[in-house]
Amino acid sequence: MTNHLHDGDNLTVLRDSIPTESVDLIYLDPPFNSNAGYNVLFKAPDGSGSAAQIEAFDDTWHWNDSTESAFAGPTRNS
Repeated sequence: MTNHLHDGDNLTVLRDSIPTESVDLIYLDPPFNSNAGYNVLFKAPDGSGSAAQIEAFDDTWHWNDSTESAFAGPTRNS
């Protein structure tokens, strides 16, 4: 099965939609699509708290041209 996107709870999808013994590896790096921004908080030189922070990453998934291209896979010439 190529270029098929499953949406749902991973255990339910694996049990109900994926043939037994057809998957060699599943790698999850949670959190995924938590719709949250994650910040790095800094401390003052003496170790006390500080209001200083920067955004480390934004964990929000977007369907865009790049995503569409990755989902479609390489273009095949007929």
